[in-house]
Amino acid sequence: MLFTVGGSGQALAQQVKNLPVVRAVASTTATSVPAAAANAATLVSADAAVAREAGWLRKSGWPLYALVDKFSAGAPLTDEANCIAVAVYHEARGESVEGQLAVAQVIMNRAASGKYPASWCGVVKQPWQFSFVRNGQFPSVDESSAAWRKALGVTRLAVASAVTSVPKECLWYHANYVAPRWSNNLQRVEKIGAHIFYRS
Repeated sequence: MLFTVGGSGQALAQQVKNLPVVRAVASTTATSVPAAAANAATLVSADAAVAREAGWLRKSGWPLYALVDKFSAGAPLTDEANCIAVAVYHEARGESVEGQLAVAQVIMNRAASGKYPASWCGVVKQPWQFSFVRNGQFPSVDESSAAWRKALGVTRLAVASAVTSVPKECLWYHANYVAPRWSNNLQRVEKIGAHIFYRS
């Protein structure tokens, strides 16, 4: 008999020789899947918490620069979000927080558009798209600088969809001191600081 009501686990293990193996496999599966799910859930809940708090503060009258300052510290960014922060830092660190947020949103809009790579890092590292990227590599970032902290705050707000600066259809921008030919075929959305933003 394989199962006896009230029998000891040791007696059962002696009767079913593979029980320790089954127990080990079940234990490995049970611990590895929830760990991955927990990490994903933590990231989603962190973004939701930022969105919730930023939304409440915005309704209470906080300006964007104060929100960026508040969220310049927080949970570490994912690798994908870090690509956005690096792009904001290199592409727009001299711009207003509205302009930096617009750059972050263009990257996210491109990834969601189906016209560009589907990941944020893929968008930023795509050849000939962002002038600071060289052969798919990023230059260094001064992580002790106020500009980097600002880029982190902008990125946390952008990733959480807590504040918007440009519409989802906005996929392109350029500095106002250049006039690329490709912009002739696009509809201008707005100018924020030194950048002009477009949609098709």
